Amino acid sequence: TYVIWLVVCRKCPQVHVGPVGHQIQDCYGTGSQRRNSHHSWVRGSVNDVLIPIESYHQFDPFGWRVKHETRFDYDRIPAIVELCIQAGVELPQYPSRRRTAPVRMIGKKVIDRGGFVDGPKPHRSEDCISLLAELDTFSNQQGQSSTPSNVEELAEKTLKAYLNVQRGVARLMRKYTVKTCGYCSEVHVGPWGHNVKLCGAFKHQWRDGKHGWQDAVVDDVIPPNYVWHVRDPTGPPLRSSLRSFYGKAPAVVELCVQAGAEIPEEYRPMMRADVVIPDSEEARLAA
Repeated sequence: TYVIWLVVCRKCPQVHVGPVGHQIQDCYGTGSQRRNSHHSWVRGSVNDVLIPIESYHQFDPFGWRVKHETRFDYDRIPAIVELCIQAGVELPQYPSRRRTAPVRMIGKKVIDRGGFVDGPKPHRSEDCISLLAELDTFSNQQGQSSTPSNVEELAEKTLKAYLNVQRGVARLMRKYTVKTCGYCSEVHVGPWGHNVKLCGAFKHQWRDGKHGWQDAVVDDVIPPNYVWHVRDPTGPPLRSSLRSFYGKAPAVVELCVQAGAEIPEEYRPMMRADVVIPDSEEARLAA
């Protein structure tokens, strides 16, 4: 975000990578009818590119379930960090129980978990900044105008790291269970979901605020946050009449591509790099 501009809509979750926002009329936020579905663009931050997904940290994933009354007894940390902790990463501030004997289960019923062990108190220090707060660099960008010496190299490294994280999370999720709510974006790393009644999605009153847990996929842990692909950032803004010719890509990929990185092969069809964008007068003649 030091070199490439990022803008977000104030009324809806739409994100656009470029110096100015696009003119595609697909805003469904507050007052969109008065604006003819045009977006209201403001400058974005890194949390608009990498959407932070939090999860409860449990000392023992097979121990006591997180209940609504005890939800404040557990730390909230990024879901990727919790997944790595359960996979063996040691963080002093977030300890985890390491078993030497397997947990015995018949179906979904636990027969032998080795007993319950009370974990340490949550790590809450006044001088400790949240892991998610460290990612938000919007406030730090206000007084910074310096640019990296080699933007293309930085973009290539960032894109490579993003793809490696995706592949690594996919491999970890084959062995360690991750659950997601079928109604909202809540994620829980563990063999079963928690019992916190904070789901505010569709018909949550019928479920007493409980989440509808199902197996998660990589996109639930690392939301791609798709944006329109801009081939020429210095050209005219994207228009609604030509939206069928535009491609899309995750915000991280689009940001790195505009900074000079090569388009990954797995995203070329999605970004429609081989489609010729016609003029507005020619669009109605295209098949």
